[in-house]
Amino acid sequence: MKQKINKRLLVPGLAVLPSMAWAGDMSGADTAWIMASTALVLFMTLPGLALFYGGLVRSKNVLSVLMQCFAIAAVASILWLVAGYSLAFGEGNDWIGDLSKAMMAGVGRETLSGSIPESLFMMFQMTFAVITPALVIGGFAERMKFSAMLLFSALWLMLVYVPVTHWVWGGGWLQDMGLYDFAGGTVVHITAGVAAMVAALVLGPRRGFPDTAMPPHNMTMTVAGAGMLWVGWFGFNGGSALAADGNAAMAILVTHIAAAAGILVWSLMEWVRFGKPSVLGAVTGMVAGLGTITPASGFVGPGGGLLIGLIAGFVCFNATLYVKRVLKIDDSLDVSPVHGVGGIIGTLMAGIFSATSLGVFSGYGFADGIHSMGGQLYVQAVGVVAVGLFTAVLTWVILKVVDALTGLRVSADQEQEGLDLVLHEERGYDLH
Repeated sequence: MKQKINKRLLVPGLAVLPSMAWAGDMSGADTAWIMASTALVLFMTLPGLALFYGGLVRSKNVLSVLMQCFAIAAVASILWLVAGYSLAFGEGNDWIGDLSKAMMAGVGRETLSGSIPESLFMMFQMTFAVITPALVIGGFAERMKFSAMLLFSALWLMLVYVPVTHWVWGGGWLQDMGLYDFAGGTVVHITAGVAAMVAALVLGPRRGFPDTAMPPHNMTMTVAGAGMLWVGWFGFNGGSALAADGNAAMAILVTHIAAAAGILVWSLMEWVRFGKPSVLGAVTGMVAGLGTITPASGFVGPGGGLLIGLIAGFVCFNATLYVKRVLKIDDSLDVSPVHGVGGIIGTLMAGIFSATSLGVFSGYGFADGIHSMGGQLYVQAVGVVAVGLFTAVLTWVILKVVDALTGLRVSADQEQEGLDLVLHEERGYDLH
Protein backbone atom coordinates (compact mmCIF):
# COMPACT_ATOMS: atom_id res chain seq x y z
CA MET A 1 0.00 0.00 0.00
CA LYS A 2 1.23 3.47 -0.87
CA GLN A 3 1.11 5.84 2.08
CA LYS A 4 1.52 9.61 2.25
CA ILE A 5 2.02 11.33 5.59
CA ASN A 6 1.65 15.06 6.14
CA LYS A 7 4.27 15.75 8.79
CA ARG A 8 2.78 19.17 9.54
CA LEU A 9 -0.62 17.72 10.29
CA LEU A 10 -0.07 14.30 11.78
CA VAL A 11 -3.57 13.62 13.03
CA PRO A 12 -5.46 15.03 10.02
CA GLY A 13 -2.95 13.00 8.04
CA LEU A 14 -4.24 9.96 9.88
CA ALA A 15 -7.77 10.94 8.93
CA VAL A 16 -6.68 10.85 5.31
CA LEU A 17 -4.78 7.60 5.96
CA PRO A 18 -7.09 5.76 8.33
CA SER A 19 -6.24 2.24 7.23
CA MET A 20 -2.65 2.31 8.33
CA ALA A 21 -1.95 0.53 11.61
CA TRP A 22 0.75 2.40 13.47
CA ALA A 23 3.03 0.70 15.98
CA GLY A 24 2.58 1.99 19.50
CA ASP A 25 0.37 1.89 22.54
CA MET A 26 -3.35 2.39 22.70
CA SER A 27 -4.44 5.81 23.91
CA GLY A 28 -7.31 5.71 26.38
CA ALA A 29 -8.23 9.33 25.60
CA ASP A 30 -8.28 8.77 21.84
CA THR A 31 -10.24 5.55 22.24
CA ALA A 32 -12.84 7.18 24.47
CA TRP A 33 -13.28 10.08 22.04
CA ILE A 34 -13.70 7.84 18.99
CA MET A 35 -16.15 5.63 20.89
CA ALA A 36 -18.20 8.75 21.62
CA SER A 37 -17.82 9.94 18.01
CA THR A 38 -19.00 6.57 16.72
CA ALA A 39 -22.15 6.89 18.78
CA LEU A 40 -22.63 10.47 17.56
CA VAL A 41 -22.36 9.49 13.88
CA LEU A 42 -24.80 6.60 14.28
CA PHE A 43 -27.07 9.05 16.13
CA MET A 44 -27.00 11.17 12.96
CA THR A 45 -28.79 8.41 11.06
CA LEU A 46 -30.85 6.93 13.89
CA PRO A 47 -32.77 8.94 14.86
CA GLY A 48 -31.40 12.18 13.31
CA LEU A 49 -31.68 11.65 9.56
CA ALA A 50 -34.73 9.42 10.00
CA LEU A 51 -36.64 12.20 11.77
CA PHE A 52 -35.29 14.91 9.47
CA TYR A 53 -36.41 13.04 6.34
CA GLY A 54 -39.56 11.66 7.98
CA GLY A 55 -40.91 15.12 8.71
CA LEU A 56 -40.21 16.32 5.17
CA VAL A 57 -42.38 13.76 3.39
CA ARG A 58 -46.19 13.58 3.40
CA SER A 59 -47.87 11.90 6.35
CA LYS A 60 -48.83 8.83 4.30
CA ASN A 61 -45.13 8.06 3.72
CA VAL A 62 -43.53 8.90 7.05
CA LEU A 63 -43.13 5.30 8.25
CA SER A 64 -41.66 4.23 4.92
CA VAL A 65 -38.82 6.72 5.33
CA LEU A 66 -38.17 5.73 8.94
CA MET A 67 -38.17 2.07 7.91
CA GLN A 68 -35.74 2.72 5.07
CA CYS A 69 -33.26 4.38 7.45
CA PHE A 70 -33.47 1.48 9.91
CA ALA A 71 -33.23 -1.16 7.20
CA ILE A 72 -30.21 0.49 5.57
CA ALA A 73 -28.48 0.70 8.96
CA ALA A 74 -28.93 -3.06 9.35
CA VAL A 75 -27.95 -4.06 5.80
CA ALA A 76 -24.94 -1.74 5.61
CA SER A 77 -23.63 -2.90 8.99
CA ILE A 78 -23.67 -6.58 8.01
CA LEU A 79 -22.13 -5.95 4.59
CA TRP A 80 -19.43 -3.80 6.18
CA LEU A 81 -18.51 -6.65 8.54
CA VAL A 82 -18.59 -9.38 5.90
CA ALA A 83 -16.49 -7.67 3.22
CA GLY A 84 -17.02 -3.90 2.97
CA TYR A 85 -14.44 -2.87 5.55
CA SER A 86 -11.79 -5.17 4.12
CA LEU A 87 -12.38 -4.02 0.53
CA ALA A 88 -12.28 -0.37 1.61
CA PHE A 89 -9.29 -0.52 3.96
CA GLY A 90 -7.48 -3.73 3.08
CA GLU A 91 -4.13 -3.33 1.34
CA GLY A 92 -5.23 -4.30 -2.17
CA ASN A 93 -4.18 -1.92 -4.93
CA ASP A 94 -4.88 1.65 -6.07
CA TRP A 95 -8.50 0.83 -6.95
CA ILE A 96 -9.85 -1.61 -4.36
CA GLY A 97 -8.74 -3.33 -1.18
CA ASP A 98 -8.45 -7.07 -0.63
CA LEU A 99 -10.37 -9.57 1.48
CA SER A 100 -7.67 -10.10 4.08
CA LYS A 101 -9.87 -8.58 6.79
CA ALA A 102 -13.21 -10.03 5.70
CA MET A 103 -15.28 -10.86 8.78
CA MET A 104 -12.53 -9.03 10.71
CA ALA A 105 -10.07 -11.85 10.10
CA GLY A 106 -6.87 -11.28 12.06
CA VAL A 107 -8.33 -8.40 14.08
CA GLY A 108 -8.48 -9.05 17.80
CA ARG A 109 -8.88 -7.08 20.99
CA GLU A 110 -5.26 -5.94 20.96
CA THR A 111 -5.07 -5.02 17.27
CA LEU A 112 -4.51 -1.28 16.84
CA SER A 113 -5.18 1.22 14.08
CA GLY A 114 -3.12 4.19 15.12
CA SER A 115 -3.73 4.76 18.81
CA ILE A 116 -7.18 3.13 18.91
CA PRO A 117 -8.37 -0.48 18.59
CA GLU A 118 -8.90 -1.48 14.99
CA SER A 119 -12.32 -2.84 15.94
CA LEU A 120 -13.27 0.70 16.98
CA PHE A 121 -11.88 2.20 13.79
CA MET A 122 -13.89 -0.35 11.82
CA MET A 123 -17.04 0.55 13.77
CA PHE A 124 -16.46 4.29 13.32
CA GLN A 125 -16.12 3.82 9.58
CA MET A 126 -19.22 1.58 9.61
CA THR A 127 -21.33 4.51 10.77
CA PHE A 128 -20.23 6.44 7.66
CA ALA A 129 -21.15 3.44 5.52
CA VAL A 130 -24.59 3.51 7.16
CA ILE A 131 -25.41 7.19 6.69
CA THR A 132 -24.25 7.55 3.08
CA PRO A 133 -26.81 5.24 1.38
CA ALA A 134 -29.38 6.53 3.86
CA LEU A 135 -28.81 10.04 2.50
CA VAL A 136 -29.51 8.79 -1.03
CA ILE A 137 -33.10 7.80 -0.21
CA GLY A 138 -34.02 11.50 -0.16
CA GLY A 139 -33.70 11.50 -3.95
CA PHE A 140 -36.39 8.86 -4.49
CA ALA A 141 -38.51 9.24 -1.36
CA GLU A 142 -42.23 8.43 -1.61
CA ARG A 143 -42.06 6.28 -4.74
CA MET A 144 -39.56 3.37 -4.64
CA LYS A 145 -40.46 -0.19 -3.69
CA PHE A 146 -39.03 -1.37 -0.38
CA SER A 147 -37.52 -4.46 -2.00
CA ALA A 148 -35.89 -2.33 -4.68
CA MET A 149 -34.55 0.06 -2.07
CA LEU A 150 -32.92 -2.78 -0.13
CA LEU A 151 -31.28 -4.31 -3.21
CA PHE A 152 -30.19 -0.94 -4.59
CA SER A 153 -28.69 0.17 -1.27
CA ALA A 154 -26.75 -3.08 -0.82
CA LEU A 155 -25.33 -3.04 -4.34
CA TRP A 156 -24.59 0.69 -4.20
CA LEU A 157 -22.71 0.38 -0.92
CA MET A 158 -20.44 -2.36 -2.24
CA LEU A 159 -19.97 -1.11 -5.81
CA VAL A 160 -19.83 2.66 -5.28
CA TYR A 161 -19.20 3.61 -1.66
CA VAL A 162 -16.59 0.96 -0.90
CA PRO A 163 -14.32 1.63 -3.92
CA VAL A 164 -14.48 5.41 -3.45
CA THR A 165 -13.63 4.99 0.23
CA HIS A 166 -10.58 2.98 -0.75
CA TRP A 167 -9.52 5.59 -3.31
CA VAL A 168 -9.69 8.43 -0.81
CA TRP A 169 -8.96 6.95 2.63
CA GLY A 170 -7.79 3.37 2.18
CA GLY A 171 -4.53 3.68 0.26
CA GLY A 172 -5.98 4.30 -3.19
CA TRP A 173 -4.98 6.53 -6.05
CA LEU A 174 -6.68 9.74 -4.89
CA GLN A 175 -5.07 9.46 -1.48
CA ASP A 176 -1.74 8.95 -3.19
CA MET A 177 -2.29 12.14 -5.20
CA GLY A 178 -2.81 14.10 -1.98
CA LEU A 179 -6.59 14.66 -2.08
CA TYR A 180 -7.88 16.52 0.96
CA ASP A 181 -11.12 15.00 2.22
CA PHE A 182 -11.09 15.09 5.98
CA ALA A 183 -14.48 13.56 6.76
CA GLY A 184 -16.34 12.76 3.56
CA GLY A 185 -16.85 15.54 1.01
CA THR A 186 -16.18 13.11 -1.82
CA VAL A 187 -16.75 9.80 -0.04
CA VAL A 188 -20.09 10.75 1.53
CA HIS A 189 -21.61 13.93 0.13
CA ILE A 190 -20.66 13.85 -3.55
CA THR A 191 -21.48 10.15 -3.86
CA ALA A 192 -24.83 10.59 -2.10
CA GLY A 193 -25.74 13.76 -3.98
CA VAL A 194 -24.89 12.38 -7.42
CA ALA A 195 -26.64 9.09 -6.69
CA ALA A 196 -29.77 10.93 -5.53
CA MET A 197 -29.83 12.99 -8.73
CA VAL A 198 -29.44 9.91 -10.94
CA ALA A 199 -32.15 8.07 -8.99
CA ALA A 200 -34.54 11.00 -9.30
CA LEU A 201 -33.98 11.09 -13.06
CA VAL A 202 -34.34 7.33 -13.55
CA LEU A 203 -37.49 6.98 -11.43
CA GLY A 204 -39.09 10.20 -12.63
CA PRO A 205 -41.06 12.66 -10.49
CA ARG A 206 -43.76 11.93 -7.95
CA ARG A 207 -47.35 12.10 -9.16
CA GLY A 208 -48.33 15.76 -9.42
CA PHE A 209 -44.82 17.21 -9.34
CA PRO A 210 -44.17 20.11 -9.94
CA ASP A 211 -47.74 21.46 -10.14
CA THR A 212 -49.04 20.00 -6.88
CA ALA A 213 -47.65 21.37 -3.62
CA MET A 214 -46.01 18.68 -1.47
CA PRO A 215 -45.07 20.48 1.75
CA PRO A 216 -43.44 18.73 4.72
CA HIS A 217 -46.08 17.11 6.92
CA ASN A 218 -44.32 17.68 10.27
CA MET A 219 -41.74 20.44 10.55
CA THR A 220 -41.42 19.84 14.29
CA MET A 221 -40.10 16.36 13.53
CA THR A 222 -37.76 17.76 10.90
CA VAL A 223 -36.33 20.41 13.22
CA ALA A 224 -35.76 17.82 15.94
CA GLY A 225 -33.90 15.65 13.44
CA ALA A 226 -31.91 18.65 12.22
CA GLY A 227 -30.76 19.40 15.76
CA MET A 228 -29.58 15.81 16.13
CA LEU A 229 -27.67 16.09 12.85
CA TRP A 230 -25.94 19.28 13.99
CA VAL A 231 -24.80 17.74 17.27
CA GLY A 232 -23.91 14.42 15.67
CA TRP A 233 -21.76 16.19 13.08
CA PHE A 234 -19.25 17.00 15.81
CA GLY A 235 -18.49 13.29 15.91
CA PHE A 236 -18.59 13.06 12.11
CA ASN A 237 -15.93 15.74 11.60
CA GLY A 238 -14.21 15.92 14.98
CA GLY A 239 -13.98 12.16 15.23
CA SER A 240 -12.26 12.00 11.84
CA ALA A 241 -9.14 13.38 13.52
CA LEU A 242 -8.92 9.92 15.14
CA ALA A 243 -7.50 11.52 18.28
CA ALA A 244 -8.62 13.63 21.21
CA ASP A 245 -6.51 16.70 20.57
CA GLY A 246 -6.43 20.20 19.12
CA ASN A 247 -7.04 19.02 15.59
CA ALA A 248 -10.33 17.43 16.63
CA ALA A 249 -11.26 20.54 18.58
CA MET A 250 -10.55 22.82 15.62
CA ALA A 251 -12.56 20.56 13.30
CA ILE A 252 -15.52 20.84 15.67
CA LEU A 253 -15.17 24.62 15.87
CA VAL A 254 -15.09 25.20 12.11
CA THR A 255 -17.96 22.73 11.69
CA HIS A 256 -20.13 24.70 14.10
CA ILE A 257 -19.23 28.06 12.53
CA ALA A 258 -20.02 26.82 9.02
CA ALA A 259 -23.42 25.50 10.13
CA ALA A 260 -24.29 28.83 11.75
CA ALA A 261 -23.20 30.76 8.65
CA GLY A 262 -25.22 28.48 6.39
CA ILE A 263 -28.36 29.10 8.43
CA LEU A 264 -27.98 32.87 8.36
CA VAL A 265 -27.27 33.14 4.64
CA TRP A 266 -30.06 30.76 3.59
CA SER A 267 -32.56 32.56 5.83
CA LEU A 268 -31.46 35.94 4.51
CA MET A 269 -31.81 34.75 0.92
CA GLU A 270 -35.36 33.57 1.62
CA TRP A 271 -36.20 36.79 3.47
CA VAL A 272 -35.08 38.92 0.54
CA ARG A 273 -36.62 36.75 -2.18
CA PHE A 274 -39.87 35.60 -0.55
CA GLY A 275 -40.45 38.14 2.20
CA LYS A 276 -40.15 35.67 5.09
CA PRO A 277 -37.45 33.32 6.37
CA SER A 278 -38.74 29.78 6.80
CA VAL A 279 -37.87 27.15 9.38
CA LEU A 280 -37.34 24.68 6.55
CA GLY A 281 -34.88 27.10 4.98
CA ALA A 282 -32.98 27.49 8.24
CA VAL A 283 -32.48 23.76 8.78
CA THR A 284 -31.60 23.23 5.12
CA GLY A 285 -29.02 26.01 5.35
CA MET A 286 -27.59 24.28 8.39
CA VAL A 287 -27.18 21.01 6.48
CA ALA A 288 -25.62 22.89 3.56
CA GLY A 289 -23.06 24.49 5.87
CA LEU A 290 -22.28 21.19 7.59
CA GLY A 291 -21.95 19.19 4.39
CA THR A 292 -19.78 21.80 2.74
CA ILE A 293 -17.31 22.17 5.62
CA THR A 294 -16.94 18.39 6.00
CA PRO A 295 -14.07 17.76 3.54
CA ALA A 296 -12.18 20.88 4.68
CA SER A 297 -12.83 20.66 8.41
CA GLY A 298 -9.39 19.29 9.33
CA PHE A 299 -7.42 21.64 7.11
CA VAL A 300 -8.91 25.12 7.58
CA GLY A 301 -9.12 27.62 10.42
CA PRO A 302 -12.16 29.47 11.80
CA GLY A 303 -11.96 32.21 9.15
CA GLY A 304 -11.99 29.65 6.38
CA GLY A 305 -14.85 27.82 8.06
CA LEU A 306 -16.87 31.04 8.19
CA LEU A 307 -16.35 31.79 4.49
CA ILE A 308 -17.11 28.21 3.49
CA GLY A 309 -20.37 28.33 5.45
CA LEU A 310 -21.37 31.63 3.86
CA ILE A 311 -20.59 30.33 0.38
CA ALA A 312 -22.49 27.12 1.10
CA GLY A 313 -25.66 28.93 2.11
CA PHE A 314 -25.64 31.12 -1.00
CA VAL A 315 -24.71 28.50 -3.60
CA CYS A 316 -26.82 25.63 -2.25
CA PHE A 317 -29.87 27.89 -1.91
CA ASN A 318 -29.65 28.85 -5.58
CA ALA A 319 -28.82 25.29 -6.64
CA THR A 320 -31.96 24.03 -4.90
CA LEU A 321 -34.16 26.55 -6.70
CA TYR A 322 -32.48 25.72 -10.01
CA VAL A 323 -32.98 21.95 -9.67
CA LYS A 324 -36.63 22.28 -8.60
CA ARG A 325 -37.87 25.23 -10.62
CA VAL A 326 -35.71 25.35 -13.74
CA LEU A 327 -34.68 21.73 -14.33
CA LYS A 328 -37.90 20.47 -12.69
CA ILE A 329 -36.12 17.42 -11.29
CA ASP A 330 -37.93 15.83 -8.35
CA ASP A 331 -35.04 15.17 -6.00
CA SER A 332 -37.63 14.85 -3.25
CA LEU A 333 -35.59 16.02 -0.27
CA ASP A 334 -32.95 18.13 -2.09
CA VAL A 335 -30.04 15.74 -1.63
CA SER A 336 -28.22 16.70 -4.83
CA PRO A 337 -28.31 20.52 -4.52
CA VAL A 338 -27.46 20.44 -0.80
CA HIS A 339 -25.19 17.44 -0.19
CA GLY A 340 -23.90 17.01 -3.73
CA VAL A 341 -23.24 20.66 -4.51
CA GLY A 342 -22.07 21.26 -0.95
CA GLY A 343 -19.63 18.37 -1.18
CA ILE A 344 -18.22 19.71 -4.44
CA ILE A 345 -17.81 23.23 -3.07
CA GLY A 346 -16.26 22.04 0.17
CA THR A 347 -13.82 19.74 -1.57
CA LEU A 348 -12.64 22.56 -3.82
CA MET A 349 -12.56 25.10 -0.98
CA ALA A 350 -10.28 22.77 0.99
CA GLY A 351 -7.72 23.41 -1.72
CA ILE A 352 -8.00 27.17 -1.18
CA PHE A 353 -8.46 27.73 2.54
CA SER A 354 -5.84 25.18 3.56
CA ALA A 355 -3.27 27.73 2.34
CA THR A 356 -1.15 29.31 5.06
CA SER A 357 -0.90 32.70 3.33
CA LEU A 358 -4.46 34.03 3.65
CA GLY A 359 -4.15 35.92 6.93
CA VAL A 360 -7.14 35.33 9.22
CA PHE A 361 -8.55 32.94 6.60
CA SER A 362 -5.44 30.73 6.54
CA GLY A 363 -5.44 27.00 7.09
CA TYR A 364 -2.78 24.45 7.94
CA GLY A 365 -0.97 23.80 4.70
CA PHE A 366 -1.17 21.69 1.57
CA ALA A 367 -0.60 17.95 1.26
CA ASP A 368 2.93 16.60 1.08
CA GLY A 369 4.50 17.20 -2.31
CA ILE A 370 2.04 19.97 -3.21
CA HIS A 371 3.49 23.47 -2.96
CA SER A 372 0.83 25.79 -4.35
CA MET A 373 -2.87 26.52 -4.15
CA GLY A 374 -3.17 25.69 -7.84
CA GLY A 375 -1.59 22.31 -7.28
CA GLN A 376 -3.92 21.43 -4.42
CA LEU A 377 -6.94 22.73 -6.31
CA TYR A 378 -6.01 20.55 -9.27
CA VAL A 379 -5.96 17.45 -7.08
CA GLN A 380 -9.27 18.45 -5.46
CA ALA A 381 -10.86 18.96 -8.88
CA VAL A 382 -9.63 15.57 -10.08
CA GLY A 383 -11.23 14.00 -7.02
CA VAL A 384 -14.54 15.77 -7.61
CA VAL A 385 -14.74 14.79 -11.29
CA ALA A 386 -13.58 11.21 -10.83
CA VAL A 387 -15.87 10.46 -7.91
CA GLY A 388 -18.81 12.24 -9.54
CA LEU A 389 -18.52 10.43 -12.87
CA PHE A 390 -17.87 7.04 -11.30
CA THR A 391 -20.87 7.44 -8.99
CA ALA A 392 -23.18 8.60 -11.78
CA VAL A 393 -22.36 5.72 -14.13
CA LEU A 394 -22.42 2.96 -11.51
CA THR A 395 -25.61 4.29 -9.89
CA TRP A 396 -27.39 4.29 -13.27
CA VAL A 397 -26.24 0.73 -13.98
CA ILE A 398 -27.33 -0.49 -10.52
CA LEU A 399 -30.75 1.13 -10.88
CA LYS A 400 -31.27 -0.50 -14.26
CA VAL A 401 -30.27 -3.91 -12.89
CA VAL A 402 -32.58 -3.54 -9.90
CA ASP A 403 -35.40 -2.40 -12.18
CA ALA A 404 -34.96 -5.54 -14.30
CA LEU A 405 -34.96 -7.77 -11.21
CA THR A 406 -37.68 -6.30 -8.98
CA GLY A 407 -38.99 -3.15 -10.61
CA LEU A 408 -38.10 0.18 -9.04
CA ARG A 409 -41.32 2.03 -8.53
CA VAL A 410 -44.67 1.36 -6.89
CA SER A 411 -47.76 1.70 -9.06
CA ALA A 412 -49.58 5.01 -9.47
CA ASP A 413 -52.43 3.79 -7.28
CA GLN A 414 -50.04 2.62 -4.59
CA GLU A 415 -48.21 5.93 -4.64
CA GLN A 416 -51.51 7.73 -4.27
CA GLU A 417 -52.48 5.56 -1.28
CA GLY A 418 -49.11 6.02 0.40
CA LEU A 419 -46.19 3.70 1.06
CA ASP A 420 -46.91 3.23 4.75
CA LEU A 421 -50.05 1.19 4.11
CA VAL A 422 -49.04 -0.30 0.77
CA LEU A 423 -45.60 -1.57 1.82
CA HIS A 424 -45.84 -1.96 5.58
CA GLU A 425 -49.57 -2.16 6.43
CA GLU A 426 -49.13 0.50 9.10
CA ARG A 427 -49.93 4.16 9.65
CA GLY A 428 -47.64 6.79 11.06
CA TYR A 429 -50.52 8.41 12.94
CA ASP A 430 -53.78 7.22 14.46
CA LEU A 431 -56.31 9.16 12.42
CA HIS A 432 -59.38 7.96 14.37
